Amino acid sequence: MRRVLAILATGLFAAAIALEPSALAQKSGGVLRVPHFDSPASVSLHEESTVAANRPGMGIFNNLILFKQDEPKNSMQAIVPELATGWNWNEEGTELTFRLRNGVKWHDGSPFTVADVKCTWDLLTGRSAEKLRINPRKPWYANLAEITANGDFEVTFHLNRPQPSLLALLASGWSPIYPCHVSAAQMRTHPIGTGPFKFVDFKPNQSITVTRNRDYWKADRPYLDGIEWNIIKDLSTRTLAFIAGKGELLYGVTIPQLKDIANGAPQAICDVLIGNVRRDLLVNRDKPPFDNPELRHAMSLAIDHQAFIDILYQGEGTVGGAMLPAPDGLWGMPPDMLTRLPGYDPDVAKNRVEAKKIMKRLGYGPDRHLPIQVSTRNISYYRDPAVILIDQLRQIYIDGELDTVDTTNWYPKVMRKDYTVGMNITESGLDDPDAQFYENYVCGAARNYTGYCNPEVDKLVEQQSAETDINKRKQLVWEIEKKLAADDARPVLFYPRGAVCRAPELKGLTLMVSSIYNGQRFEDLWLDR
Repeated sequence: MRRVLAILATGLFAAAIALEPSALAQKSGGVLRVPHFDSPASVSLHEESTVAANRPGMGIFNNLILFKQDEPKNSMQAIVPELATGWNWNEEGTELTFRLRNGVKWHDGSPFTVADVKCTWDLLTGRSAEKLRINPRKPWYANLAEITANGDFEVTFHLNRPQPSLLALLASGWSPIYPCHVSAAQMRTHPIGTGPFKFVDFKPNQSITVTRNRDYWKADRPYLDGIEWNIIKDLSTRTLAFIAGKGELLYGVTIPQLKDIANGAPQAICDVLIGNVRRDLLVNRDKPPFDNPELRHAMSLAIDHQAFIDILYQGEGTVGGAMLPAPDGLWGMPPDMLTRLPGYDPDVAKNRVEAKKIMKRLGYGPDRHLPIQVSTRNISYYRDPAVILIDQLRQIYIDGELDTVDTTNWYPKVMRKDYTVGMNITESGLDDPDAQFYENYVCGAARNYTGYCNPEVDKLVEQQSAETDINKRKQLVWEIEKKLAADDARPVLFYPRGAVCRAPELKGLTLMVSSIYNGQRFEDLWLDR
């Protein structure tokens, strides 16, 4: 069960287990108001990498299959049909066939067909004439040879080799079906889906609005009449809006802010979780002097992982590698193994002594510091850890200056590698090695922001992806983790815990501990008014 801090009227916090009373009868109607943290570049989910687009956009669409929306931990056992009615593998594990739902309509009234499924993955794999402006999850489907239609209501994914995790990739909130008859350009500004909510409008830096799809293929869903995502970039202002009753759901509450909510809205229910969100150090390996592996290693040794957690989150967080640590994650390294990796020795003073020796060998020291810019996205969740990172690097003769970048430019900037050093938040699409490694670490991946490339690691990634034995796969995953740490590929600073707060009248919400991207279909939410 997810960990919960129950906010008491006295302002004290106590650990509890969230027990939502079973609803005898859901109520239809009402508009959910959500103070939203940022304005995305577009509302095309296949072109975005931020939850600023995913949260308001996920309810517009459907997937073939989806992680159960009332199950906190994503797993293979929690996958259910959506636009598919069922699926089966061939004996070799190289063909995955879906039977499709009949009678589904797109929001513009056009029928959903098998062609839409093929069009979606032809678009994602770059095989179609239509092109995505940015295609961050293309590496997820590198093993997909082709898709074939078997009549009007059956489709088969043909793989080059077995890939058991394909089901998990398809169940992610980043895997919606797009319509063949709507251009990629239109999907950026006015997306058409089959989901429980229809897009109304997107006013950049103001709001994103969706309304109930009254022709939804689930006859009794959704319960809400609509959702208004009111964009308020300042964290304190957003929190004050929630306290003032101008919203029923607030994401991204920091641990220090829980006290403010306890004082201003003691009736609020706040759940504390990780959600597979981490902070990373980005170093552009192609820009001198950072093309020197010794310099990159010195930077890794300078990191005090626990300090980020203690300063920013009052101790609420954990230290981990590329995969989400247990108990929330299924694939993370055991703690004793993690502390033996380069840069993870808890003796920070000893690490920094070694880092200073490296820096002196490279010609730096007390009388000659290395000046750099540390780029990051211009919202508090990015800026605050970037400031601490700058302070930690200063301990080894590296003087950083903060460079803040607007959200609409941040992801294109790092994808172009138009930076030197950066602090980024990596929000994993799901807790599975295929999603994490193919998206962020294999050679040439769009979200491999540091330009890291190790053919040996790529071979191990392929090997673990095809492995059907869970224990053998874990051993391969941990071997990859060791190599990523040894190569200083993309040092993971820490995994924070944050809170999601809701008004007591909001019912039916389940928060995912494995990924913040997979739980926003919202068709089961209702307001008890």
